[in-house]
Amino acid sequence: MSWTSNKVRAVAALLLLSILWGYNWVVMKNALLDAGAFQFGALRTFLGALCLLALIAILRKPLRPKEIPTLILLGLLQTSGFTGLIIWALVEGGAGKTAVLTYTMPFWVMVMAWPLLGEKIKGTQWLAALFSVMGLLFILDPLHLGTDQFSMMLAVLAGISWALAVMLAKKLHQRAPELDLLSLTAWQMLFGSLPIVVVAFLVPAPPINWTPYFIGAVVFNAVFCNALAWLLWLYALQRLEAGVASMVTLLAPVIGVLAAWWELKEQPAQMELLGMLFIVVSLIIISIRGMKQHEKIDAAMAQE
Repeated sequence: MSWTSNKVRAVAALLLLSILWGYNWVVMKNALLDAGAFQFGALRTFLGALCLLALIAILRKPLRPKEIPTLILLGLLQTSGFTGLIIWALVEGGAGKTAVLTYTMPFWVMVMAWPLLGEKIKGTQWLAALFSVMGLLFILDPLHLGTDQFSMMLAVLAGISWALAVMLAKKLHQRAPELDLLSLTAWQMLFGSLPIVVVAFLVPAPPINWTPYFIGAVVFNAVFCNALAWLLWLYALQRLEAGVASMVTLLAPVIGVLAAWWELKEQPAQMELLGMLFIVVSLIIISIRGMKQHEKIDAAMAQE
């Protein structure tokens, strides 16, 4: 198999991945009609972790967890924080808007890496930061606070939690590069799912309505958007440059917006659409810089 063939297959894997993760924003929004936010979040993350652990066993990869304290903290950020916050945000907020605000993660990594990792913002990163801030201001519209303001703030916090997870994973990989990425992902997801399970039992909610759609949504999240998606992601990372991988996955929030627009009739207002475009341009600038600088992309930059 030639290098070119490998690269084409990797891009195809990322395209499929972007479709799965992009359309899943609509699936999650619809699933919340049949269950409480934390009920669905608990099922999504706990079953997703079990699917990944089963996949590890099938592939005969190392199953025993290492660096457990760090994995627990990573799980609290990447699974409890990120997943819990996006599901909560979807209760009252639009799927497309939530997707775009969550994908501000690279911007937050760039901003927080300065004080936390000593990585200063340089060159075109300043332009990307400017576009991200403008995008956030247009979408959040602080001068005209709407009913979904709380939902939008949850989505932004989800992006921040995701960014902190990326930086923690980066430090973990520098300290223990031998860690298997699939095992790391599975265990952090399992540890991170447990707080959501506890909250699901503590927060009052109507009984789950086990409709065919809801069951399909749980299976779609646990099997396709977790086990299959992480296989696709890790396969692509081994064969593509960082900037190319991140550029292709930018399709996920775009697909989320378009799918929500078409299926859920969530038509963005002009200011919101302009803000979304600013954020997408910012992410494109960050991706192009990654390609030029040959920067490595961390596996944790994928969502669950």
